[in-house]
Amino acid sequence: MPPSEIPIYQRTMETFFQSHAYLIEHTNAPIRRALMDSIDWSYRLIGIRGPRGVGRTQFLLSYAKDNFDPRMRQCLYANMNSFYFQGRKLVDFAGDFVKAGGQVLLLDQAFKLPNWREQIIECYEHFPLLRIIYSTTSVRGGENDHTELNSLARQYWLHGFSFREFINLQTGENFRAYTLKELLEDHKGILKTILPKVRPWEYFQQYLHHGYYPFFLEGRNFTEQLLRAMNTMIEVDILFIKQIELKYLERIKKLLYLLAVSENTTPNVSRLAEEIGTSRATVMNYLKYLEEARLVNLVYKENEGFPKKPAAVLLHNPNLIYSIYSPSISEQNIMETYFVNSLWRHHTVNKGRRDGLYRINGNVEIHVCDRSKRVKSDPNIVLARYNTEVGRGDNEIPLWLFGFLY
Repeated sequence: MPPSEIPIYQRTMETFFQSHAYLIEHTNAPIRRALMDSIDWSYRLIGIRGPRGVGRTQFLLSYAKDNFDPRMRQCLYANMNSFYFQGRKLVDFAGDFVKAGGQVLLLDQAFKLPNWREQIIECYEHFPLLRIIYSTTSVRGGENDHTELNSLARQYWLHGFSFREFINLQTGENFRAYTLKELLEDHKGILKTILPKVRPWEYFQQYLHHGYYPFFLEGRNFTEQLLRAMNTMIEVDILFIKQIELKYLERIKKLLYLLAVSENTTPNVSRLAEEIGTSRATVMNYLKYLEEARLVNLVYKENEGFPKKPAAVLLHNPNLIYSIYSPSISEQNIMETYFVNSLWRHHTVNKGRRDGLYRINGNVEIHVCDRSKRVKSDPNIVLARYNTEVGRGDNEIPLWLFGFLY
């Protein structure tokens, strides 16, 4: 059949299928992400949430590559940032895919679609045999009120590499993740399974500098890539989704910079408001937006939370600290940033009653400190020591080991 006689929808689908095949051919995930085995892939509607840079696109393509032969055309990847979807409804595109025998539709950057939640629900209702897997940013844009999508979709969170994943990647080992309970009760036994095979401290500084975001594997300038990602998090994920006027962009960026270079993690909200030229209430909202974008972690006192002032504000992970070139940040600050980032996903992390002390899940107190720091012995407090590969007692755990929690 001459190309001119082929229906337009078939020609369009052919372009998408060719793009899909090319992407699959050039996808090479160096490590299998733990989330891949935690998802019930049989579900009809699945959402993958995560901040910029953690590998959402790679994750979708890896799933397609591992489970579908691109020649069978059962699975199709489509980036919703394409101009094509400005002139065509998603339900029509999905209909063309189903007509072609499609079964699984992978929608990357779904939030870029106009009324994206409604469009996805429309597809869900029209095509009962179609499975839809979409990715979106970590910043919330009103979906808290969109109970229909929340009730229909199973949502999962994709995070950056843990220290465990980084070590596995660098060494070819396959160390498993541990629960906090296992770490607290059997850290000596766990160390006996790790230390004969690798020297974690040799990789720890690399991880702190550039190991959280998977794009360090691309071999390009990591810091430049991370800075671009950070700017996009603010300029697109926060301003676009939160519908904030562009003229306020510099205020948010300056706030992040001030937080990054401050050695005092306890925020002075009044001073921050004065420095960026806005109100205390607006600063509190900006802090929440930065937390949603996974640029900072807000740590509160026990039984407190937003909109109260956090007891501490830390950057989300140590890679961010190094990217902002802040020579004033102490080693203690970097290590606490690592500690909080290792625990916040599956545990409640609250600020303790003194510097370096954190209360986990309301019943465990952990003190982050250097191995050389003399600390008054307290059987009820666990010491997370850095600058060491081992602990020196039953209640001392090397800080790096908390990176094996996921």
